Amino acid sequence: IESLLTKCDFITLHMPLNDSTKGFINEEKIAMMKKGVKILNFARGGLVNNDALRRAIDEEVVNRYVTDFPSEDLLGIENIIPIPHLGASTPEAEENCAIMAVNQITDFLDTGNIRNSVNYPDCSMDMNGDTRISIGNKNVPNMVGQISHVLAENSLNIANMINRNQGDYAYNLIDIDGPVSENVTTEIEKIDGVIFTRIIEGK
Repeated sequence: IESLLTKCDFITLHMPLNDSTKGFINEEKIAMMKKGVKILNFARGGLVNNDALRRAIDEEVVNRYVTDFPSEDLLGIENIIPIPHLGASTPEAEENCAIMAVNQITDFLDTGNIRNSVNYPDCSMDMNGDTRISIGNKNVPNMVGQISHVLAENSLNIANMINRNQGDYAYNLIDIDGPVSENVTTEIEKIDGVIFTRIIEGK
């Protein structure tokens, strides 16, 4: 890296922001750069030490700094070009996001699978039974045991199941051999901590 910094006319940043990369472009690294270098940062704002950058701009070591992570202390400074962070707002990206959202909502309605929820964990599996029960509950011990007990009491065989949790909530998908009556889900909903149930017929 140090060798490259001494030779480059343009430097672009392509890395995540973490403890080891925070302030990656600092006074020490700027001192290695060619005078008149141009820095493009479309990765993360915290990769650049803004104090060191402003001094380098004033001393004309850095000729241009272009970033889509504008911060207040970089606004209005000549040769610093802040642009909006709108990479996800192109027509193509918005169309892809809309398609993804529709597909994931349809999958949830058809199978109970959850992907990219804010409050619930990702939880999905192929349907492997005649009927599926989806159950949302508080993330507390012995929920799966109590739910399984209700199913056993009603002579229902579990073909497949998955349980995932996130924070205060958990979610279950249980595939059953044979039909499931609403009486079963009513019993499950009586369990303390169960938030909702839904029966999904297999196709």
